[in-house]
Amino acid sequence: MDGQRDPRLPAQAARIAERLAAARGQRFVGRRSEIELFRAALTAPEPPFALLFLYGPGGVGKTTLLDAYARLAAEDGIPSARIDGRAIEPSPSGFLLALGLATGITDPTALPGALDGHSRFVLFLDTYERMAPLDAWLRDTFLPQLPAHVLVVIAGRNPPAPAWRADPGWGELVRVVPLRNLRPDESRAYLRARAVPEHHDPAVLAFTHGHPLALSLVADVLAQGDTTGATRPIDDPDVVRVLLERFVEGTPSRAHRQALEICAHVRVTTEALLAEALTEGNPSDIFAWLRGLSFIEQGPEGIYPHDLARDVLDTDLRWRNPDDYRELHRRVRGYIVRRLQQARGIELQRAFFDLLYLHRHSPLMQPYVQWTALGTAYAEPATAADSSAILDMVRRHEGEDAAAIARHWLARQPGAFTVFRGAGGDVLGFVASLALQETTEEDQALDPGVRAAWDFAQRYGPARPGEVMLLHRFAMARDTYQLASGTFDMVVMHTTTQWLTTPGLAWTFVIFADAEYWRPVMSYINFRRATDADFTVEDCTYQVFAHDWRAEPPLAWLDLMAERELASDLTVEQVEAAPPPPLIVLSQPEFEQAVRQALRAYTQPEALEHNPLLRSRLVAEHGGDDPVAALQALIRDAVQRLRALPRGERLYRAVQRTYIVPAATQEAAAEALGLPFSTFRYHLTTGVDRIVDYLWQRELYGASDSRE
Repeated sequence: MDGQRDPRLPAQAARIAERLAAARGQRFVGRRSEIELFRAALTAPEPPFALLFLYGPGGVGKTTLLDAYARLAAEDGIPSARIDGRAIEPSPSGFLLALGLATGITDPTALPGALDGHSRFVLFLDTYERMAPLDAWLRDTFLPQLPAHVLVVIAGRNPPAPAWRADPGWGELVRVVPLRNLRPDESRAYLRARAVPEHHDPAVLAFTHGHPLALSLVADVLAQGDTTGATRPIDDPDVVRVLLERFVEGTPSRAHRQALEICAHVRVTTEALLAEALTEGNPSDIFAWLRGLSFIEQGPEGIYPHDLARDVLDTDLRWRNPDDYRELHRRVRGYIVRRLQQARGIELQRAFFDLLYLHRHSPLMQPYVQWTALGTAYAEPATAADSSAILDMVRRHEGEDAAAIARHWLARQPGAFTVFRGAGGDVLGFVASLALQETTEEDQALDPGVRAAWDFAQRYGPARPGEVMLLHRFAMARDTYQLASGTFDMVVMHTTTQWLTTPGLAWTFVIFADAEYWRPVMSYINFRRATDADFTVEDCTYQVFAHDWRAEPPLAWLDLMAERELASDLTVEQVEAAPPPPLIVLSQPEFEQAVRQALRAYTQPEALEHNPLLRSRLVAEHGGDDPVAALQALIRDAVQRLRALPRGERLYRAVQRTYIVPAATQEAAAEALGLPFSTFRYHLTTGVDRIVDYLWQRELYGASDSRE
């Protein structure tokens, strides 16, 4: 391009955002009393109320009404800011961070003064039910400090808490407006805006009763050419559910229906995910079709359905065809797990949250995850500049002695510390994942938590050469410590990805100040209480959970999680009653002895049935229903690999002729190979040593990271 402006363009080219706003404005109808109430508050010398509280069920049009309010404010030149409860950390710091981003005022203390510069300002808080933990703080601390000319508009599914009305001050300054379905004349106006022919009005109004989301779905269904199923009057009060079912029935093809079901099942949908999960159809065309649906929303990571539509679609498939539901789950899960194994940085974080989202129906997981706020912070290695924030957190939540221990580890293992930041870069929390196998006697004497975990590992299964033990020594959110929160979701994300990506991981230890609070979810993920590893610092006893990854390797653990993802009725007692993993942890000498015995018994399956390798990580990760056959396959593979070594062919032939296709005696094998017996014995011994070394590496590090 030459930098010259195209003369065909108007003097002031419209932005896409302006065109989007115009299109949305053309489809907005009704709500006359609500509009007039807001307009009067904007134009009055002094607003008649400080807070307008809108509430109503999902799909009734709360967000659409806030859009209209924002347009009215902009037309009058009144600045505004908007915060959506689905996109923030529900803590005071998370709220202030989001508000700073929305207003451009990054210093929270400067906000009231900055707003004084406006004659009027509007603050919109959408999806307020997601801000429930902030309700008291907003009412008692934040909102009272705002200038009197600021108008606050809250929209949520629930009416205001009784404390708003009980407070003598707020009782006078809050106007509560319940949102109901559109009136018949408003519904007809909406249908005209959507180009629905007038003769459909009686049936559509009888079917939808003016529910805004239902009306938009009717318009979508009619656009597909369904002129009967979408408008047939029914008596079922759950209009949206029935309408979505009708919509699914009228989708252009089986592939389109499958895409809807995929979109409802996962956190966000991308074209790449559709390409993996669809069994037919063109992913690109179908993704474009999904984006055009009225109940599909779009975000920076992909598209997702309206919450109500998601619940209806996912629940319907699960009830209607459990086999198809499990198969769909298997396909999308396979794609997500592959991403998790390959991704790095922010993509790894997103892949983990996609996997975590598949557990949202579990009664043991639901209370511990902020499902709609996943991914609103990011993780990165701590720097020296973060030390003061880290130590302040530890000092605040665990005391001065604990802070001294944290200071020691910041000096000894600085790479163990990871911080979690919000959009403005503030440290919202951190985790310290110590390499326990690298600690010294001096470290253990200084830190009772390290000493207790070390002694536990020595008692129940010491780390073998090359193995790693992770001790999550500190883990906390700045404002909520170890309570479930969006920041603690980041702790879960980071630690879990460490478990799945650390080569040679033997033990993981997780420390909590309140084990009973976390017991359901830790039992769910198969971490056992390690009471022997509990310890005390400054009169506080910390409790520990542990997992031996040699007894239950990551792939086996992921398989177990896949089973539990679809179980919507699990109890703590059920998961704790499950038998422990049947694997054993062999020392290096025991492992070497077992490999040599397996070579000698290779052609005798009945003899292999008693080999301890059958209960090793090595065989478990190979998979299959027959562990003896798996062990034989591993031996064959290891023998074949000898041929790739320098001068390895001679080693291969000696081992092959002795164990795989054995001669009657070793002397006969040497004669068949035309070798002096001493030379043959050297080749055989060297070959067996190489096989033992290779299989040992696989036992330690897994198939994907074995080191020859």
